[in-house]
Amino acid sequence: MNRLWAPWRMSYVSNLGQDEKCVFCKAAQSDNPREVLVLFRTEYSLAMLNRFPYTNGHLMVAPLRHTADLNTLDDHELLDLMLAVRRCQNLLEDAAAPHGFNIGLNIGRDAGAGIIDHLHVHIVPRWAGDTNFMTVLGDVRVIPDGLMMTYDHLATVLKAERPAP
Repeated sequence: MNRLWAPWRMSYVSNLGQDEKCVFCKAAQSDNPREVLVLFRTEYSLAMLNRFPYTNGHLMVAPLRHTADLNTLDDHELLDLMLAVRRCQNLLEDAAAPHGFNIGLNIGRDAGAGIIDHLHVHIVPRWAGDTNFMTVLGDVRVIPDGLMMTYDHLATVLKAERPAP
């Protein structure tokens, strides 16, 4: 039997069903952005690392207002959300030089949303060869960098980010 060690998942597994608060609302209200993986906030949105990433640097952008429906966002919130998505893409380009991106929303459980009651956009950096035999044969993802190391690197690059167009 092969074993994959992922001790950081224990806190997630042991707390399943105990914390009923929305991860995005909790992050928006936190006084410790690093602890909740928030990289930046805007007037209407927040950007944070995905605690269970598909690849290194997998970010999520969510409106501050708790909603699951794009139609409930006013034009200011919607524009702010998309500007934050663009800012995340630029941050990842500067920090990690990916070869491409998957950027999108999963709205509803049947569409693949893991968090169905709070709209969020995934920004997933991609590199040639990032889907390797582990994913194909073992249904396992290998994330080559620690979550907090990735956070700290992105936070450092964010401080020196390029100006918005």
